[in-house]
Amino acid sequence: MLARAFATGLPVNWVAGDTIYGYDELRLFLQGHQKNYVLAVPETHLVWIRGEPQPVGLLAALFPKASWVMLAAGEGGKGPRLYEWAWLQLPEETDIPSEKKHWVLLRRSLSDPSERAYYRVYAPANTPLAELVRIAGSRWRIEEGYEQAKGEVGLDQYEVRGYRAWYRHVTLALLAHAVLAVLRAQINAQEKKGEPSRHASR
Repeated sequence: MLARAFATGLPVNWVAGDTIYGYDELRLFLQGHQKNYVLAVPETHLVWIRGEPQPVGLLAALFPKASWVMLAAGEGGKGPRLYEWAWLQLPEETDIPSEKKHWVLLRRSLSDPSERAYYRVYAPANTPLAELVRIAGSRWRIEEGYEQAKGEVGLDQYEVRGYRAWYRHVTLALLAHAVLAVLRAQINAQEKKGEPSRHASR
């Protein structure tokens, strides 16, 4: 899917993904296409620190208290999603100089610091931490969209056996969800302006 998207010339600046996508195959593919990414990885994921492979789950102990910064990873149902974040630049993986660098990005809960998440990052050297946090948080909006599509337009209610039928169902469901999202945004904008909604009586 990514290869097809890249081939169309879509302006893809970032790729974000859950832990299932954070393994070497996808990361190397994206680096080969010079695409920036923020991909979650499990705590057992190994990175090279001081010449030795270390699981990212142990890195949190290396960061002093001053290294952690509180930032919001987007808006949630109850306000900003606030976490503490820290990052560490990794050594170069090749001898070829590059304008892009590798990092490990760590996230921990404000209420329970032992609750952590880990990310591998590939991005331009001047990328600020706040931008990486924004990209990491953007994945939640996509997941929320899928959950809404399942509840509102039956995205997961297909009973098909072939790829073509499945593809048609998913495409139509997502199109219907997009229409509803646009209508919802228009109604919310009208209500903020104090205008009566044209859709309220339908």
